Amino acid sequence: MSDDAYQRETAAFAAMLVKQAAWPAALVIAADSVAPLVASARGALYAPLAVLALVVAAASAVVVLGLSTLLLFDALLFRLMASHGDEVSGGSAVDDMLTRMRLKPAPPTPRPLEERVAGTRKLLARQRIAFAIFVVAFLTAGFWMPR
Repeated sequence: MSDDAYQRETAAFAAMLVKQAAWPAALVIAADSVAPLVASARGALYAPLAVLALVVAAASAVVVLGLSTLLLFDALLFRLMASHGDEVSGGSAVDDMLTRMRLKPAPPTPRPLEERVAGTRKLLARQRIAFAIFVVAFLTAGFWMPR
């Protein structure tokens, strides 16, 4: 891959990560800000299944927000990579930063871009699963709320 194509691909992936981290976090925050009002107005505190669903929704909301934060951090790392002229120097810069932050030990050679993207896609998949659990639990809590 040419240096220019590497920079474009890495920057585009970073921009996509920012979007993919932002919209689930925004929806979770919006839903969680409304949930207590709706639950107390409809008497959900007296329905055990609704309370259980709200607890699961709250727990999965925390997971979604945590994974969104990790994805934003990865987006910043990919932007750092894109700011360097080639894949080797960009990967070395990221590895150096992670080592100085004591998040990862220094690897003998920089990982290729494809491995880094694959690892971030795993985080993205986990975020989607946690978001799906949140949506199901949130809708279940609404279904079991007394009328």
